[in-house]
Amino acid sequence: MKTTLTLVRVGMIMTEGTIVAWHKEPGDRFRTGDVLYTVETEKVSHDVEATADGTLLEILVPADEDAEVGRPVCVVDVSR
Repeated sequence: MKTTLTLVRVGMIMTEGTIVAWHKEPGDRFRTGDVLYTVETEKVSHDVEATADGTLLEILVPADEDAEVGRPVCVVDVSR
């Protein structure tokens, strides 16, 4: 099933963050618990892990770009 993942909130008052690195490229398969990307806020850097097995299809927010919480950051397929 193709789905869009959004920027997760990693702190109570977080409203935006910067994706500092993608750990998967489009076409890469991932497993539950694999780190997909790292997001940085004013106070913390956090690795965002996959919650299901799947394939990364498209990156919507490139590394070093700011994004608001809830903004779509990538498209994945969790049925593969």
